[in-house]
Amino acid sequence: MSPTRGALVTGAAVTAAAAVVLTVAVWPDGSGGGPSGDTASPSGTSAEAAAPSPSRSYPMSRAPSTIPAVREHTPARGPGWQPGEDSSVVVARGSQVLVDEARLLAKELKISYRGAEPARTGDVELALGAKDAGPTESYTLTVRDRKVKITGPDESGVFYGTRTLKQALKADGTMPEGVVNDRPDRPQRGLNLDIARKHYSAEWIEDRIREMGDLKLNQLGLHFSDDQAFRIESESHPEVVSDEALTQAEVRRIVDLAADRHIEIVPEIDSPGHLGAVLRAHPGLQLRDTRGVASRGSIDISEPGAAEIIDELIAEYAELFPGKYWHLGADEYQALTVQNPAASYPQLQRAAERRYGDGATIEDLATGWLNDRAAVVVQKGRTPKAWNDGLFRGTKVTADEDIEIEYWTGKEIGARPPQEYLAAGYQVVNLNDEFLYYVLGEPNQFVYPTGQRIYEQWTPMVLRGTEPVAKRYSPQILGGRFAVWGDLPDAQTTQQVADGIRMPLAATSQKLWDPRKPARSWAEFQELAQRTGTAG
Repeated sequence: MSPTRGALVTGAAVTAAAAVVLTVAVWPDGSGGGPSGDTASPSGTSAEAAAPSPSRSYPMSRAPSTIPAVREHTPARGPGWQPGEDSSVVVARGSQVLVDEARLLAKELKISYRGAEPARTGDVELALGAKDAGPTESYTLTVRDRKVKITGPDESGVFYGTRTLKQALKADGTMPEGVVNDRPDRPQRGLNLDIARKHYSAEWIEDRIREMGDLKLNQLGLHFSDDQAFRIESESHPEVVSDEALTQAEVRRIVDLAADRHIEIVPEIDSPGHLGAVLRAHPGLQLRDTRGVASRGSIDISEPGAAEIIDELIAEYAELFPGKYWHLGADEYQALTVQNPAASYPQLQRAAERRYGDGATIEDLATGWLNDRAAVVVQKGRTPKAWNDGLFRGTKVTADEDIEIEYWTGKEIGARPPQEYLAAGYQVVNLNDEFLYYVLGEPNQFVYPTGQRIYEQWTPMVLRGTEPVAKRYSPQILGGRFAVWGDLPDAQTTQQVADGIRMPLAATSQKLWDPRKPARSWAEFQELAQRTGTAG
């Protein structure tokens, strides 16, 4: 949610007669590691599998140059791999599901795709391994005998292996000899984009998706409804849609491209606040106080029609966005920001007592609203998400435990430290506004975040401010997203936004993929971003 919505290692050498294999990177010991705490090799490939090419005339290879950096590389002696005139991409027999990944890679490397055929010298082979061959999204990339083989337990892992190959070739012209074993630290890694207050074309969003895929990011949040505008065509409620909006055909195209890049779209219709665009078309559902003054962007959750319209919109867009997640918003309900909510909005207080009994509060009613909407999306097969300030302390009604908490701030009224949510057992996604909020116009003392600060100071464990939470909570922190908010939409052009977020997004990718301190300095990282093309 947006800040103006409120007050705001070392390896071992093995020497043989014809080969030397040295493991130059090891898995971290788990301190501050990923949710699984697993320190095993991601795909079960041993160092012995990286037998070098026979010739000893080549120097020992180095890890490929990529963003994010690969987590384990077993070097070997050999020429590495470059695409040649006779090179092709092939898929292993039984792995035809990888055809899209193979065709994309062939197009990017300007070589042919030959289908499900045995690999020849000069080829790249893609293959699916057993589902239990490694963690989700992991892959093994082997360069030997002038061939490349990329395997993984799922399509996304193989796709990430192709990104490593693509970047290494762009950076250094050659994919080094040896074996890469790689996997992400956190399962949710992405970009959050406010398209409600600033309109972005479908083509602009598609460009960001292509960049995200190369950075091994897998989640794009789309906040498309707010007080200023509602930005996706609606068939159930066309009256709420703004003049500048994405058509459903454009959204389907975006969803399809994202799926090709193994990126999931997380749609957000924020409620019960931030509904100004919807309420302009339905003024009878506008929340008003005892003087008749409208509460900005707030729907009257004591009115039966309020739930009806939101649930109808959720039902419609659940068909448009087929992914796993749905964001319910739930932040900054303005009825709860006044000095005495019950006195200002007695209709809400009466509704709370009718439903939850004596002593119930408007916070209970708002929590019930959140749970009801969560039930709707769960019935649609989705996992619900909500902003952290949409959950309240000391209520009779508590938010459902399966709602994922997207933690962005500790500055809102009633906002709680992240430890409270973690101690209560909630899973959390990191959108720390201290590091990850790119707010157009820099209102409320916000400044545009830099990639350097993210790269050098932020980790997924730093949920609020600059201090990390206790290591014991690491399994509950699912990842993070870098967020762009359009508070002052004309402060930057869409091209300026694209340019401004490239290095912060690259830094975010690095920190979500590998829990270790980056080996490169910031200056070296910037230079690498230029060579790999991730800096534009």
